[in-house]
Parts: sequence; C-alpha cells; structure tokens
Amino acid sequence: MNQSIKLSVDAVVFGYEAGTISVLLIKRKYEPFKGKWAIPGGFVLNNEALEKAVERELKEETGVEINYLEQLYSFGNPNRDPRGRIVSIAYFGLVHPSAFKINASTDAEEVQWFKIDELPQLSFDHKDILKLAISRLQSKITYEPLGFELLDEKFPFSDLENLYTTLLGRPIDRRNFRKKFLKLNILDELDEKISKGSGRPANLFKFNQKRYFKLKQEGIIFDI
Repeated sequence: MNQSIKLSVDAVVFGYEAGTISVLLIKRKYEPFKGKWAIPGGFVLNNEALEKAVERELKEETGVEINYLEQLYSFGNPNRDPRGRIVSIAYFGLVHPSAFKINASTDAEEVQWFKIDELPQLSFDHKDILKLAISRLQSKITYEPLGFELLDEKFPFSDLENLYTTLLGRPIDRRNFRKKFLKLNILDELDEKISKGSGRPANLFKFNQKRYFKLKQEGIIFDI
C-alpha cells in the first residue's frame, strides 16, 4: 500500500478576560495562505508524542505555554490542505490572556487575540475547527466546573456568574447557579469584602486548589 499521509496538530486557545471571550490566532509567514490568519499549529515530528507536538508548536508560534490542552477532534478531509493529504489532530484550552506575553516566531508573522464574534477570515478548514471548539467548550462547562485559571485569585461570586454567562452565551438562573456551585465545595469564602458600584459590599471567594482538581479528576457532573 502506497500511503503518503502527514500528521499535524492545531491548538485552539480561548481567552477569557473582563467578560470577553477571544481566540489566539497567528498570521502565516509562508505559503499556503501566506499573510492569512490561522489557528496555531504545525507538523508532528517523527519521534514526538501528539501532546508534546501541540505544546511545542503553540510555544514556538505564539510564546504561550500551556501544560494541558484537551484533544478536540481529528480533521482528515483529503482536500483540507493544498500541500497534500494532511490529517490534523486539534486541541483546545482556556486561559487568562494577561497571564501570557504573546510573541510570534517560526512560521508565524504575527500573533493576536481576536474576539470570537470579530474573527478574520481563516485559512485551511480552521473555521470548522474553531466552530467545533466553541461548541465543545459550551458543552463542557455544563458538566465541569471552570474558573480556576480564569479569575483573579480572590473574586466576588458575581465574577464567576459573569464567566459562565459569557461562555454559555445566554443568561443563567443566578440563585440556582450559586446554590449548585457552592455545593461542590471547591470555593472558600473569605473574611474579605469588595465594593462594586453603589450596592452592598460583596464577600470574596477563592478556589480551593486541592478540592478543585480532585473534583475534576473524579469527573463529577455539574448540571446548570
């Protein structure tokens, strides 16, 4: 059998900050699609694990280093890449943009955060990859508690509510959400308050890292 298939990886990195969701994109330095925007990624080396490949490509092209990216899907349409038959394994992750200093290098001419509702035209089949990643993210947060990597170390509960409202793209039942989230026992309420606007000072919370990661490992259902 004469098979000539190459393997690549792509990294969809979402950022959440100040009630806004964005995605990290690079402007390609070389053909195909030179000067066009794309999801960071590249070819897997012969003796390289997929997870190492996607972490390496993301670091090389954007300067962003993430310890864990979740595998999204395999994209293998024969015509997805003009260079030949190239199958891409896509990954996705969610970060706080201010935690990183982005820097374009290797195959990237520029790197930039784009709001997900203000995206430029994307190269290859990256529009489809991003669409699926957004759908997966919105599905994921309905069964897994998020927020540890995205909020300040100390935050009012309203910040957590706003995070979920933004990621879901719809309103939530705030009373029910608060009741269910506190029942998970992964937040510590602090003896500190913060004043926002003219309302009463609100108590601050922080994630209990030990209980948070234990819950994630156990895969407890978080239904909102």
